[in-house]
Amino acid sequence: RRSRAAQAMGHVEPATGALVPPVHLTSTYERAADNSYPRGYVYGRPDNATAREAEAVLAMLEGGAAAMVFGSGMSAATSVFQALEPGAHVVAPTVMYWALRHWLAQESGLAVDFVDTSDPDALRAALRPGATKLVWLETPSNPLWTVSDIAAAAEAAHRAGALLAVDSTVATPILTRPLDLGADLVMHSATKYLNGHSDVIAGALVCARQDAFWARIAGVRAAQGKILGPFEAFLLIRGMRTLDLRVRAQSAGALALARHFAARADLAQVLYPGLASHAGHALAARQMQGGFGGMLSVRVAGGAARAIAAAAHVRLWKRATSLGGVESLIEHRASIEGPDSPCPDDLLRLSVGLESPDDLARDLDAALAAARP
Repeated sequence: RRSRAAQAMGHVEPATGALVPPVHLTSTYERAADNSYPRGYVYGRPDNATAREAEAVLAMLEGGAAAMVFGSGMSAATSVFQALEPGAHVVAPTVMYWALRHWLAQESGLAVDFVDTSDPDALRAALRPGATKLVWLETPSNPLWTVSDIAAAAEAAHRAGALLAVDSTVATPILTRPLDLGADLVMHSATKYLNGHSDVIAGALVCARQDAFWARIAGVRAAQGKILGPFEAFLLIRGMRTLDLRVRAQSAGALALARHFAARADLAQVLYPGLASHAGHALAARQMQGGFGGMLSVRVAGGAARAIAAAAHVRLWKRATSLGGVESLIEHRASIEGPDSPCPDDLLRLSVGLESPDDLARDLDAALAAARP
């Protein structure tokens, strides 16, 4: 997989021999004289050749039957729910990407039960056999990095007659392949690790099989114009070429930082699945191969005021929303999510980039010291 991704599936542009795929900017396509479309393209809103190239790389990485790219992670995720019948029952995590959680609760028109999906018994209890149509997991979950058992959730969902979709943005296909564990769909905010350079907003879905539900999702994307633009698809291909190297380096850096910060008395808690103290560590060690991801959170003794003050004093970390880029980011997450968030107000979310872990540790150590009352 690493070799095929590095070569973007070995693409060679036939007209020139170029090793980098072209950007197909066209909005429309010529019909043949018999009024058909023999090349398979009709219009730019539902389809694009550069998008197809990105989809081929992603489907290969996830081991899926097909992939679709979207204009954002939110557009990819909401398309799955919009492909369900109105009012359908779904189960989703209590701790998950906040914008999607808000949309599900307030705007989706679905019957949603939010549960602790890291507890298999709680997940099974929330299922309504014959009525539940979709179970949504996010693992590790943002920003507490709880871990849910994908194989157990797939078994329970399928027994109840539901599909299982997994937001695997943080794990990426380098560390976890949910389809291999029984999931029906995988979702990525491709803005994050898949692209990896903080210069593209994108989303993606990968399916285990191209069935009627997959066709309905494709219909939602086409009708609502949610496809990723060709230039962004080109940049996404570029990002996925180095995905394996970046994710493994960021995972190693995050583990080193988690171990470093775990020894600090002024941090109330370090949340990272790679630590033996993490409640989901044993499951993560089975489910995530080659690392535990580049995301961790720290809870600062002294509460929200000291956490915000520490973030204000960093020099190398960048105070910004997002994750998965080559630069390291720090964020007081509760400030973003608002008063209804399950996120503790003393929590700082850390996205580890490609800088030296020693430099990152020294920078946050100094910031925490400067924030002492």
